[in-house]
Amino acid sequence: MAVDPLIELQGVNKYYGELHVLRDIDLTVGKAEVVVVVGPSGSGKSTLCRTINRLETIQSGTITLDGQPLPEEGRALARLRAEVGMVFQSFNLFAHKTVLQNVSLAQVKVRRRGKDEADRRSRELLERVGLLTHAGKYPAQLSGGQQQRVAIARALAMEPKAMLFDEPTSALDPEMINEVLEVMRQLARDGMTMVVVTHEMGFARASANRVVFMADGRIVEDRAPEEFFAHPRSERAKDFLSKILKH
Repeated sequence: MAVDPLIELQGVNKYYGELHVLRDIDLTVGKAEVVVVVGPSGSGKSTLCRTINRLETIQSGTITLDGQPLPEEGRALARLRAEVGMVFQSFNLFAHKTVLQNVSLAQVKVRRRGKDEADRRSRELLERVGLLTHAGKYPAQLSGGQQQRVAIARALAMEPKAMLFDEPTSALDPEMINEVLEVMRQLARDGMTMVVVTHEMGFARASANRVVFMADGRIVEDRAPEEFFAHPRSERAKDFLSKILKH
């Protein structure tokens, strides 16, 4: 149990029609904790991630952020999404806006910052992710890894309490993966609360406080990375690791 819980899921169930994709999920993520969610395709990892900022609604159970239940809709939901940054497989950048404009936009619209203040903050964050020199470019002029780093800067610009990453490197060429993971490793070192769905086991080993292994919509194991990788308890986890660690 985390000392100071920031994200709590209790008895969470999610269905798509007949398909039961999340089954009685209980998960607590403490402040400044990095929880990496792994498991085979179709195990519910991404759905779990997306319920935390209500991109997916749930059928039963409760999800709280900093002690508050997730709001249903409207302005309160927009505020929640500002509190919980999300980075997806696809970068979702506005093609017709520059890198700087992409990072500043939501600051102005949601956080109500003045343009100059938003741009100043954006430049700081672009420097942090190693892209300040690209501030005037458009997304199409950047590599996939650079676009994903812009997406991370954009999420950070909202000063979120937590960051969710849904397979942030799965659409990238191998040589670009590390530049994105390095930004994420730095965030972890800086104490950002993170829930990361990923196939990058090296990141899980090096940066996670806990590894959550999912299969068939359930959390099968929730353990420290060194324990999980060295001594998986369940047959499902052993099978998964034997396949994934051979590569």
